Amino acid sequence: MTEEKNRTRVMLVDDHPMWIDALSEDLGEVGFEIVAVAKSGTECLSRARAVRPDVIVMDLQIPAPDGATCTETLLAEFPDIQVLVMSASGERDDVLRAMKAGAKGYLVKSASKAELIEGVRRTAVGDAVFTPGLAGLVLGEFRRMVNAAQARNEEGPVLTTREIEVLRRVAKGMAYKEIADELFVSHRTVQNHVQNVLRKLQLHNRVELTLYAIDQGLHDPGRG
Repeated sequence: MTEEKNRTRVMLVDDHPMWIDALSEDLGEVGFEIVAVAKSGTECLSRARAVRPDVIVMDLQIPAPDGATCTETLLAEFPDIQVLVMSASGERDDVLRAMKAGAKGYLVKSASKAELIEGVRRTAVGDAVFTPGLAGLVLGEFRRMVNAAQARNEEGPVLTTREIEVLRRVAKGMAYKEIADELFVSHRTVQNHVQNVLRKLQLHNRVELTLYAIDQGLHDPGRG
Protein backbone atom coordinates (compact mmCIF):
# COMPACT_ATOMS: atom_id res chain seq x y z
CA MET A 1 0.00 0.00 0.00
CA THR A 2 1.37 3.39 -0.95
CA GLU A 3 2.00 6.20 1.51
CA GLU A 4 -0.43 9.06 1.87
CA LYS A 5 1.11 11.86 -0.19
CA ASN A 6 -0.12 14.72 1.96
CA ARG A 7 0.70 13.23 5.36
CA THR A 8 -2.82 13.44 6.74
CA ARG A 9 -2.63 14.32 10.43
CA VAL A 10 -4.61 11.84 12.53
CA MET A 11 -5.59 11.77 16.18
CA LEU A 12 -6.68 8.54 17.87
CA VAL A 13 -9.17 8.49 20.75
CA ASP A 14 -9.73 5.23 22.63
CA ASP A 15 -9.29 4.03 26.20
CA HIS A 16 -7.80 0.69 25.16
CA PRO A 17 -3.99 1.10 24.78
CA MET A 18 -3.58 -2.07 22.72
CA TRP A 19 -6.13 -0.84 20.16
CA ILE A 20 -4.45 2.56 19.91
CA ASP A 21 -1.02 0.93 19.50
CA ALA A 22 -2.25 -1.40 16.76
CA LEU A 23 -4.11 1.31 14.84
CA SER A 24 -1.22 3.74 15.20
CA GLU A 25 1.15 1.17 13.72
CA ASP A 26 -1.22 0.25 10.88
CA LEU A 27 -1.85 3.86 9.89
CA GLY A 28 1.77 4.87 10.29
CA GLU A 29 2.86 2.11 7.94
CA VAL A 30 0.89 3.66 5.08
CA GLY A 31 2.01 7.22 5.73
CA PHE A 32 -0.55 8.80 8.04
CA GLU A 33 0.95 11.07 10.68
CA ILE A 34 -0.32 10.28 14.19
CA VAL A 35 -0.22 13.67 15.90
CA ALA A 36 -1.95 12.82 19.19
CA VAL A 37 -3.70 10.10 21.15
CA ALA A 38 -6.26 10.44 23.94
CA LYS A 39 -7.79 7.96 26.36
CA SER A 40 -10.66 10.08 27.70
CA GLY A 41 -13.02 12.78 26.58
CA THR A 42 -11.20 15.40 28.58
CA GLU A 43 -7.86 14.50 26.94
CA CYS A 44 -9.55 14.39 23.55
CA LEU A 45 -10.87 17.94 23.80
CA SER A 46 -7.65 19.48 25.10
CA ARG A 47 -5.32 17.68 22.69
CA ALA A 48 -7.52 18.17 19.63
CA ARG A 49 -7.65 21.89 20.34
CA ALA A 50 -3.88 21.95 20.65
CA VAL A 51 -2.91 19.99 17.53
CA ARG A 52 -5.94 20.58 15.20
CA PRO A 53 -5.79 17.19 13.42
CA ASP A 54 -7.25 16.59 9.97
CA VAL A 55 -9.00 13.39 11.09
CA ILE A 56 -10.02 12.08 14.50
CA VAL A 57 -10.61 8.35 14.86
CA MET A 58 -13.07 8.34 17.75
CA ASP A 59 -14.32 5.58 20.03
CA LEU A 60 -17.74 6.28 21.55
CA GLN A 61 -17.30 4.52 24.88
CA ILE A 62 -14.55 6.58 26.50
CA PRO A 63 -14.43 8.19 29.97
CA ALA A 64 -16.57 11.32 30.05
CA PRO A 65 -17.33 13.24 28.03
CA ASP A 66 -18.09 10.37 25.65
CA GLY A 67 -17.12 10.19 21.99
CA ALA A 68 -20.36 11.62 20.61
CA THR A 69 -20.22 14.58 22.97
CA CYS A 70 -16.57 15.23 22.08
CA THR A 71 -17.42 15.06 18.39
CA GLU A 72 -20.24 17.60 18.68
CA THR A 73 -18.15 19.93 20.84
CA LEU A 74 -15.09 19.89 18.59
CA LEU A 75 -16.98 20.25 15.32
CA ALA A 76 -18.77 23.30 16.68
CA GLU A 77 -15.32 24.87 17.10
CA PHE A 78 -13.46 23.30 14.18
CA PRO A 79 -15.95 22.27 11.44
CA ASP A 80 -13.18 21.24 9.03
CA ILE A 81 -12.04 18.37 11.26
CA GLN A 82 -13.27 15.03 9.96
CA VAL A 83 -14.40 12.49 12.57
CA LEU A 84 -14.57 8.75 11.92
CA VAL A 85 -16.14 6.72 14.70
CA MET A 86 -14.69 3.26 15.27
CA SER A 87 -16.71 1.42 17.89
CA ALA A 88 -17.34 -2.10 19.11
CA SER A 89 -21.04 -1.28 18.93
CA GLY A 90 -23.13 -1.41 15.79
CA GLU A 91 -26.36 -0.60 17.61
CA ARG A 92 -28.80 1.76 15.87
CA ASP A 93 -28.91 4.29 18.70
CA ASP A 94 -25.10 4.52 18.89
CA VAL A 95 -24.75 4.95 15.14
CA LEU A 96 -27.43 7.63 14.88
CA ARG A 97 -26.11 9.53 17.89
CA ALA A 98 -22.64 9.64 16.36
CA MET A 99 -24.01 10.87 13.04
CA LYS A 100 -26.18 13.51 14.67
CA ALA A 101 -23.09 14.72 16.51
CA GLY A 102 -21.48 15.30 13.10
CA ALA A 103 -19.25 12.26 12.57
CA LYS A 104 -18.40 11.67 8.92
CA GLY A 105 -18.63 7.89 9.17
CA TYR A 106 -18.95 4.85 11.41
CA LEU A 107 -16.99 1.61 11.33
CA VAL A 108 -17.21 -1.27 13.77
CA LYS A 109 -13.94 -2.55 15.20
CA SER A 110 -14.48 -5.99 13.69
CA ALA A 111 -13.59 -4.44 10.30
CA SER A 112 -10.42 -5.71 8.66
CA LYS A 113 -7.13 -3.81 8.76
CA ALA A 114 -7.59 -2.89 5.09
CA GLU A 115 -11.12 -1.61 5.74
CA LEU A 116 -9.94 0.50 8.67
CA ILE A 117 -7.10 2.06 6.67
CA GLU A 118 -9.35 2.72 3.70
CA GLY A 119 -11.96 4.19 6.04
CA VAL A 120 -9.49 6.71 7.44
CA ARG A 121 -8.22 7.55 3.95
CA ARG A 122 -11.73 8.20 2.64
CA THR A 123 -12.73 10.18 5.72
CA ALA A 124 -9.70 12.43 5.22
CA VAL A 125 -11.00 13.51 1.80
CA GLY A 126 -14.54 14.08 3.06
CA ASP A 127 -16.25 10.83 2.06
CA ALA A 128 -18.92 9.25 4.26
CA VAL A 129 -17.74 5.81 5.39
CA PHE A 130 -19.89 3.10 6.94
CA THR A 131 -19.62 -0.55 7.85
CA PRO A 132 -21.85 -2.44 5.37
CA GLY A 133 -25.44 -2.46 6.60
CA LEU A 134 -25.18 0.78 8.57
CA ALA A 135 -25.32 3.21 5.64
CA GLY A 136 -28.95 2.40 4.82
CA LEU A 137 -29.93 2.87 8.45
CA VAL A 138 -28.33 6.31 8.60
CA LEU A 139 -29.64 7.52 5.26
CA GLY A 140 -33.15 6.37 6.11
CA GLU A 141 -33.13 8.25 9.41
CA PHE A 142 -31.79 11.46 7.92
CA ARG A 143 -34.18 11.30 4.98
CA ARG A 144 -36.96 11.19 7.56
CA MET A 145 -35.45 14.24 9.28
CA VAL A 146 -35.08 16.12 6.00
CA ASN A 147 -38.68 15.38 5.08
CA ALA A 148 -39.79 16.62 8.50
CA ALA A 149 -37.79 19.82 8.00
CA GLN A 150 -39.38 20.34 4.61
CA ALA A 151 -42.84 19.75 6.07
CA ARG A 152 -42.19 22.48 8.63
CA ASN A 153 -41.34 24.81 5.74
CA GLU A 154 -44.09 23.98 3.23
CA GLU A 155 -43.22 26.83 0.90
CA GLY A 156 -39.52 26.12 1.26
CA PRO A 157 -36.91 28.21 3.06
CA VAL A 158 -35.59 31.27 1.26
CA LEU A 159 -31.83 30.96 0.74
CA THR A 160 -29.68 33.71 -0.73
CA THR A 161 -27.68 33.12 -3.91
CA ARG A 162 -24.44 32.98 -1.91
CA GLU A 163 -25.95 30.53 0.61
CA ILE A 164 -26.92 28.24 -2.28
CA GLU A 165 -23.39 28.52 -3.70
CA VAL A 166 -21.97 27.46 -0.33
CA LEU A 167 -24.54 24.67 0.04
CA ARG A 168 -23.65 23.26 -3.39
CA ARG A 169 -20.02 22.99 -2.33
CA VAL A 170 -20.88 21.45 1.04
CA ALA A 171 -22.84 18.79 -0.87
CA LYS A 172 -19.72 18.01 -2.91
CA GLY A 173 -17.78 17.35 0.30
CA MET A 174 -15.57 20.42 0.05
CA ALA A 175 -13.88 21.65 3.24
CA TYR A 176 -14.73 25.13 4.46
CA LYS A 177 -11.26 26.41 3.52
CA GLU A 178 -11.68 25.08 -0.02
CA ILE A 179 -15.06 26.78 -0.28
CA ALA A 180 -13.61 30.04 1.01
CA ASP A 181 -10.75 29.93 -1.49
CA GLU A 182 -13.05 29.14 -4.41
CA LEU A 183 -15.55 31.88 -3.55
CA PHE A 184 -12.85 34.42 -2.57
CA VAL A 185 -14.27 34.91 0.93
CA SER A 186 -12.95 34.26 4.43
CA HIS A 187 -13.21 30.98 6.30
CA ARG A 188 -15.37 32.78 8.89
CA THR A 189 -17.75 34.00 6.18
CA VAL A 190 -18.29 30.42 4.99
CA GLN A 191 -18.97 29.31 8.57
CA ASN A 192 -21.52 32.09 8.96
CA HIS A 193 -23.29 31.13 5.73
CA VAL A 194 -23.45 27.49 6.83
CA GLN A 195 -24.88 28.45 10.22
CA ASN A 196 -27.51 30.64 8.53
CA VAL A 197 -28.51 27.80 6.21
CA LEU A 198 -28.75 25.33 9.11
CA ARG A 199 -31.00 27.76 10.97
CA LYS A 200 -33.25 28.37 7.97
CA LEU A 201 -33.58 24.66 7.20
CA GLN A 202 -33.98 23.74 10.88
CA LEU A 203 -31.19 21.20 10.59
CA HIS A 204 -28.48 20.52 13.14
CA ASN A 205 -25.13 19.76 11.53
CA ARG A 206 -23.16 19.35 8.31
CA VAL A 207 -24.19 15.72 7.81
CA GLU A 208 -27.89 16.64 7.76
CA LEU A 209 -27.10 19.65 5.59
CA THR A 210 -25.27 17.49 3.07
CA LEU A 211 -28.16 15.04 2.84
CA TYR A 212 -30.59 17.93 2.32
CA ALA A 213 -28.41 19.33 -0.47
CA ILE A 214 -28.15 15.94 -2.17
CA ASP A 215 -31.92 15.47 -1.85
CA GLN A 216 -32.35 18.82 -3.63
CA GLY A 217 -29.88 17.86 -6.35
CA LEU A 218 -27.43 20.60 -5.36
CA HIS A 219 -24.46 18.22 -5.55
CA ASP A 220 -25.10 17.75 -9.26
CA PRO A 221 -23.95 20.69 -11.45
CA GLY A 222 -26.39 19.55 -14.10
CA ARG A 223 -29.38 20.26 -11.89
CA GLY A 224 -30.80 23.39 -10.30
